[in-house]
Amino acid sequence: MNLRRDVFQAIADPTRRAILLLVASQSLTAGAIAANFDTARPTVSKHLQILTECELLDQKQTGREIYYHINAKNMKQVADFIEPFRKMWDDRFNKLEDIMKKHQSKK
Repeated sequence: MNLRRDVFQAIADPTRRAILLLVASQSLTAGAIAANFDTARPTVSKHLQILTECELLDQKQTGREIYYHINAKNMKQVADFIEPFRKMWDDRFNKLEDIMKKHQSKK
């Protein structure tokens, strides 16, 4: 049975988020990715499968090796979802900073 997963289910797991951070700067093989974790390689392979199914990672075969790299297009879906929250918190922190400055200037 092939479950349809979405990007938010994929990034819910801390190991998968760590994998995304690893491959954000460079393409890596499954073995290179697995070397960064204290879990069994099949466990990391399952995480890679989920990230690939959700199209957060793409695969490219070079010779006998398969390299995983980030799919920026689908990561944008996550960024677009988070953006309103980021703006809201930026506004709140800016207001707090203004209040703090006013309070300090009164002293």
